[in-house]
Amino acid sequence: MPKPYTPNDAWSRRAAKEGYRARSVYKLMELDERFSLLKSGMTVLDLGCAPGSWMQYTVKRIGLTGHFIGMDVQEVKPVEGATTFVQDIMDIQGVSTLLAKQNIHSFDLILSDLAPSTSGVKDVDQWRSIELSQAVADIAERFLKSDGICVIKVLRGADFDSFLKQLKHDWGSVRTTQVEASRDRSKEIYVLLRKTKGRR
Repeated sequence: MPKPYTPNDAWSRRAAKEGYRARSVYKLMELDERFSLLKSGMTVLDLGCAPGSWMQYTVKRIGLTGHFIGMDVQEVKPVEGATTFVQDIMDIQGVSTLLAKQNIHSFDLILSDLAPSTSGVKDVDQWRSIELSQAVADIAERFLKSDGICVIKVLRGADFDSFLKQLKHDWGSVRTTQVEASRDRSKEIYVLLRKTKGRR
């Protein structure tokens, strides 16, 4: 049986103590330690960047020579070293237009810790997660550099296997992993896509 949801768990208390906006930062830290995602000087896109804990961690890791862009449907409290925009990622043409105006054509790393607004209906929420995740993958297909990595959080459910199968067809390298900082009752899994040379 999953443990009951505890709003103020140890991860949340740690985040507050260390000055991060959300406990989710420790998911990115674990992924970074395991897969060496972030390096100094990188250009990074964070899709669904609110409330900003991934942004806080990432700008520290990429340093002053790095370039961070964040997008969300709501305004996000600024973080020094980051540029954020209010943009719906489901509008991929809107994303493309926005990046073109910023003279940005590619990214070393694309991150997404997006989750849909919950309806309370498990199958509906899981399908919305797949829709968001597909939009992230489509954006990564357009803007990820060769050998770049895209990290997507997905809620597992009835549609997950077919989504993963499609990703494996479209991408040169696909990995799935779970992280310790995910809640015990969570169905979330992280998918890592790498755009290998010679792929579309």
